[in-house]
Amino acid sequence: MSTNKREANDIEYFKKYGVLVALCCNAFYNYVNIGQRGVLVMNDSNMSDNIETYLKQILQQAHEIEIRRVELAQRFNVVPSQINYVIKTRFNTENGYLVESKRGGGGYIRIVEMALRNEQRLIEEIKQQLPKIVSFRTATSVISSLCREQILTVHESELILTLLSKETLSVGDVTVQGQLRARLLQQLLSRLRFESERN
Repeated sequence: MSTNKREANDIEYFKKYGVLVALCCNAFYNYVNIGQRGVLVMNDSNMSDNIETYLKQILQQAHEIEIRRVELAQRFNVVPSQINYVIKTRFNTENGYLVESKRGGGGYIRIVEMALRNEQRLIEEIKQQLPKIVSFRTATSVISSLCREQILTVHESELILTLLSKETLSVGDVTVQGQLRARLLQQLLSRLRFESERN
């Protein structure tokens, strides 16, 4: 068979079956992502939840764990950057955790529940890591962490969040609002640290 004739046959084959192949590929993609009954099987958000749950289950037993990003990524069949995302957003100081990276340790990191640390250390760590511009969501995480460790009562937490709310700090500029919220939180943490040392 000549080259021109073979190419012509390939073109005809594609015209005849190309659309079907494309449809099959699309159907397979939808099957993997949606499932047979139209229920979402897995997405990045659900995978992040699974990774978070897995790590927290270990922390419930040990309170301190040492993991390797690459090995955890392989376990959940994700890229290491997703492990970094989960750790950065769900195991930060605001949520009551301290993350330490081990240099030269093959990508190992240590996650520690800050409940193991004394009250003064916890307040100081939150204070040091607080950004200069704080969103209400971040403020809520900080106050929730202090409440969880019984440094603040539920009632005190609710009152403080009211003072830190967008409505209270409505000054017409989101950046200025975030700066004010950060300064108020810094003052609160300084006061809590002073009270902790006095007691």
